[in-house]
Amino acid sequence: MTEKYLYAVARGAQALPVLLPGQMSAVDGDMAPERLVLEEIFELVDAIFLPGSPSNVAPTHYGAAAYNPPLPSDPFRDDLSLPLIRAAIARGVPILGVCRGFQEMNVALGGSLHQKVYEQPGHFDHREDATRSIDEQYGPAHEVALTPGGLLAGLAGADRWTVNSLHGQGIDRLADSAIIEAQADDGLVEAFRVKDAPGFAMAVQWHPEWRFWQDRLSTGLFIAFGAEARLAAERRRGTPALKATG
Repeated sequence: MTEKYLYAVARGAQALPVLLPGQMSAVDGDMAPERLVLEEIFELVDAIFLPGSPSNVAPTHYGAAAYNPPLPSDPFRDDLSLPLIRAAIARGVPILGVCRGFQEMNVALGGSLHQKVYEQPGHFDHREDATRSIDEQYGPAHEVALTPGGLLAGLAGADRWTVNSLHGQGIDRLADSAIIEAQADDGLVEAFRVKDAPGFAMAVQWHPEWRFWQDRLSTGLFIAFGAEARLAAERRRGTPALKATG
């Protein structure tokens, strides 16, 4: 977890970030996360934010063999995040996934991933240039087509938007319950929402947390996420949540 994610949640969504360590999934080896940890999490938080990470979802979770040598992984995070995603969506708890979080949501819902998008025929290389400065790596990289009538198109007020691009993996098979919100010009799915979810459930492949205040779509996405978190808090507690301030 890096500061840019915390700042986007705190300032963009105007919410209090609470970090959940992946090792929570191993608190008690005799009890699955669904039976122990998830209940405690939903007593604590009003929404779930899934940040990016240098690690990848283990391919065993979507029925694929790992590359040799294997790509960076984080089994503790997988063990917590995948059941957490399914439970949050089922309960109507607002959830927003970014980069790895986007990929996690697709896998948790039954989709699969390209472990190396840049090796797939017809796809661009969506990775950042590690030789450039951080500002340049997170700078505008390519356009995406926003689905007409979708949430992102409404927030952007446009049918195309320019996003950054810092990922080596991407969606292969989109989960059946997912509806495309944005696609790159090479056809790669760049954003989706969960169809018929009882609450806010959105995921984007790019990094809207990076200087979100400089981008209308990123700003709108975090504002919408924060508003949904406050509505969820009101429903859960039966009292008005604290209002966001300017």
